Amino acid sequence: MNPDRWGVANWAPERQREPQTQASALSWAVIGMRDTTERLGRVRATDRAQAFAVIGEAVWWVTIVDATIVRYHLQVYDAALEALPAAERRTVEGTFGGLRFVRNRMGYHADHAEFIRPECGADGVNDAPISLWTWRSLPKPALDSLLPRGREWEMTRYQAYQDWLAGRAIAETFTAAADFLTLAASAAGTPGLEPLTPG
Repeated sequence: MNPDRWGVANWAPERQREPQTQASALSWAVIGMRDTTERLGRVRATDRAQAFAVIGEAVWWVTIVDATIVRYHLQVYDAALEALPAAERRTVEGTFGGLRFVRNRMGYHADHAEFIRPECGADGVNDAPISLWTWRSLPKPALDSLLPRGREWEMTRYQAYQDWLAGRAIAETFTAAADFLTLAASAAGTPGLEPLTPG
């Protein structure tokens, strides 16, 4: 596999050879991801500002774990992907592409509310739990300030967002992402990990 497709080819190669650094970084990142993702089921939907913040934090942690495994354990990551059925592998890859797009733009180029659609609860008045909120469909982003390669990367991630996140529930996205990353982290030697299902 070409590591540059993940945007990590130039990441300090000497650090990849430090087993203690690898284990520490991955363990730290997985703990952060699990803690934040589990909060999705506990935050009150009535507090929209906090709900948006927790979703944004979950995006950040999931993509941190993804990048950490790719950087430290590229072969393990690829092997975990290859072990999935073809349809599930496409879902996982598409989901991460979409989440990378969200990470790069939410809070910087677009407000949280532009990405996230609160859904009405069963009473038709109050918000449903945030795990049932969905990702909004988005117009193509303005990328004129980026170099051609950067524009290509962002457009690929934007299309992944449209194909694999837009219209889907928040919990569906984070369950697919966190379960795969837990599996990959366990294969990389991070002990005591079980699949995670948010709220």
